[in-house]
Amino acid sequence: MRTLALALLGLGLAAAIVPSAAAPAAAAASPAPARTPYRIDVTKIQPKALLPKTSLHDDFIVAINNKGQVTRVLSGHRSGNTVFDEHMYGNALQMFIRTADGKAIVGKYRVNYDYNPKTTRIRRTIALVSTGGVDPNATGAVYEMLKHAHKVPAPALSAPTSGANINSDDLPALNEVFGTASPTPKPH
Repeated sequence: MRTLALALLGLGLAAAIVPSAAAPAAAAASPAPARTPYRIDVTKIQPKALLPKTSLHDDFIVAINNKGQVTRVLSGHRSGNTVFDEHMYGNALQMFIRTADGKAIVGKYRVNYDYNPKTTRIRRTIALVSTGGVDPNATGAVYEMLKHAHKVPAPALSAPTSGANINSDDLPALNEVFGTASPTPKPH
């Protein structure tokens, strides 16, 4: 070890040895930082001013396939609040309805959404309307929408078509813009 320290001193690395030897002593003297639990109450940071001030109610009749997936919304009564109605409709399309033991009963179900402005909570209730009467092998609504979405090509990104055309030969060098170099003459 002494030979290594002398060799390092000969190379001018003495400063690297001294701080590393003092570091364990300094670390042992200071106490370990204690982690304090920090809990965020999400209900307090939500913008409550944006929430509806009246009770809202949506009611949908949905068709369920043999996997328990909603295949389509057959009918519905909406509350009149567009944002609430769109959210609840999307929620209804994404649902799986199964029994407690995991089996699906093919048929029509009534799905109710009730918003309570005092608690700012939404209660969803589901009830079987009738068994059968729907296609048990129908594709789920979400999978059907994904299939259509994949058929439509994504829009290609291209240069903007409006506005002035920019000729890069007329632009100054970046160093000239920031003033770190003298201007260079442009070839004509």
